[in-house]
Amino acid sequence: MATTADIKNGLCLDFNNGLWQIVEFQHVKPGKGAAFVRTKLKNLRDGRVLENTFPAGSRIETARVERRPYQFLYKDDMGYTFMHNETFEQIVIEERQINAPQFLKDGSNVEITVHAETETPLLCELPAFVEGVITYTEPAVKGNTSTNATKEATIDCGATVKVPLFIEIGERIKVDTRTSEYGGRISDK
Repeated sequence: MATTADIKNGLCLDFNNGLWQIVEFQHVKPGKGAAFVRTKLKNLRDGRVLENTFPAGSRIETARVERRPYQFLYKDDMGYTFMHNETFEQIVIEERQINAPQFLKDGSNVEITVHAETETPLLCELPAFVEGVITYTEPAVKGNTSTNATKEATIDCGATVKVPLFIEIGERIKVDTRTSEYGGRISDK
């Protein structure tokens, strides 16, 4: 058992008959009345986000979860298949449990959050940034240089990303998996 003093981002709770992860929290001490902790909780099974307020000092039930390294193997009609990097055990995960499935490529390394007591996979997270090679984009038109102008480009995993006008086919870029935004060019040096 823990208390609200132990709350931090990423902590997993056994709350409302489910597993919830704290996305953000704020400790509030109003001028009048008791202190409380305002939280945003994300359900690890279905991705719903819930706002909840805990009175300061109240007890909370923490859940034991582990983050394990896996490698993406393939996708079929059963789901997405991953292999543990050390034990070579394979698991299948549904698309809704992956934070950015459009950026998965064969051999991509990910971290899968597993409920330690039941060995149930809960959530699959890609790294914050992934690399991709531009496979298709429209050529830039000379004189079309307004501030922060972007165009759509397709990268080698099949995802579409907004990129600056100077990006061309064959260039390597990095993409933020949390926002699906262009993160910069990668030089071949």
